[in-house]
Amino acid sequence: MHMRSWNRPLAPRRIGIVALLLLVSVAAAHAGTVTGVVHNGTNSNKVAAGVDVLLIQLQGGMSVVASTKTDTDGRYHFDNPGIGQGPMLIRAVYRGVFFHQPLTPGTSTVDVTVYEPTTNPSAIQVPLRLLVFQPNGDKLMVGEEYSIQNNSNPPAAYFKQDGNFEFTIPQGAEMDQVSTFGPSGMPVRQGTIDKGKGRYAIAYAFQPGQNGVRISYIVPYTGNQAQIRESATYDSQRVLLVIPPTMQVASAGFNAAGTEQGYNVFSKESMKAGNGFDVTVSGTAPPPAEASASSSGPDQVNGRDSGSETTIETAPARLGDEKWILLGGLAAIFAVGVGLLLRKPVPEIDLAPAPPPVPKGRKAQRAVQAKSAPPPSAPPVERVAQEVNSNLDSLKDTLLRLELRRQAGTITDAEYALERGRAEQLLRDLVQG
Repeated sequence: MHMRSWNRPLAPRRIGIVALLLLVSVAAAHAGTVTGVVHNGTNSNKVAAGVDVLLIQLQGGMSVVASTKTDTDGRYHFDNPGIGQGPMLIRAVYRGVFFHQPLTPGTSTVDVTVYEPTTNPSAIQVPLRLLVFQPNGDKLMVGEEYSIQNNSNPPAAYFKQDGNFEFTIPQGAEMDQVSTFGPSGMPVRQGTIDKGKGRYAIAYAFQPGQNGVRISYIVPYTGNQAQIRESATYDSQRVLLVIPPTMQVASAGFNAAGTEQGYNVFSKESMKAGNGFDVTVSGTAPPPAEASASSSGPDQVNGRDSGSETTIETAPARLGDEKWILLGGLAAIFAVGVGLLLRKPVPEIDLAPAPPPVPKGRKAQRAVQAKSAPPPSAPPVERVAQEVNSNLDSLKDTLLRLELRRQAGTITDAEYALERGRAEQLLRDLVQG
């Protein structure tokens, strides 16, 4: 009797404990895990111990959700419910410099390479500078992209706290925004350092490999024409002017270089630092239709790959719908510069030996043809499977970059929806095909 009465109140307790354990196990099952090793690329890629590693959530703004330090083997480990639910970032902080690697859903291992910082400006070169012009009424949006190559040896990250990349916007122009990207291709919005008289600088760690800086500003466009005085802070191997096909542009030394993605391109080889140039732009062009639907949306955040502190700065409020509409259009056009840069001609060297003399006689000719016949191609099913796998990998990379561009503020909500719809349709085609 006593046993029964004593057990009755314990029954619901046991049920509660079991339910709690089930909830904990379910939560643990949904918590994602990521591990990796931090290497020092300057020091023969040796492991880097004692480096701060941060897990950054991108959804709803960049925020640090977990932090740790690498152990003596350079390893780090994170368990977090957000891992696998959407794109995230792994940030390693080394000597006050940020180094990022994207963490995509389905990935459980992400290694990060850090580099010793250098203040030597000869560490970087500018192979390409791109200027894009897009009018909207009495305003002209100008977007610039600098392709920056870091070929330092030994490899080092070029960085200065007080600003290591400077640029000047034309007189009377209104500064809009600056973003950067490193070898991973991930754009990150940057704060600017005002140097006065239209000169600005950013403090960003340019890693070994290909980097880039994107700048946008607005100049008056009265009477559908403008004359702009551009400056050259760095030696550039090539400078491109890009305009919609309904516009005209003139600048001394620039020659027509065909079209790219429906835009007219004008090119000039080898521009030295300190040599300014005048650009006259005229004509009208329709504003980007897709971007016009996006007049509101969440503010983005600034992530500075520079400071000694792990801080995130909130971006200023949007300065007007028209500017963001134009910026949305420019975001897609910036890909023109990358396409042109990658299409640089590569000299072809014929290393094949000279063909042997053709023997006389039909039997001898047939024997030679049989020997020179190409090997049989892979079975159709296997070849298709290889192509599908390759396309799926490419699609995964495309979706990641699309998400990161949206979080970094270099693409509008409407463009994001359009590009994601295309990617999803491609995925359906691959699965059904």
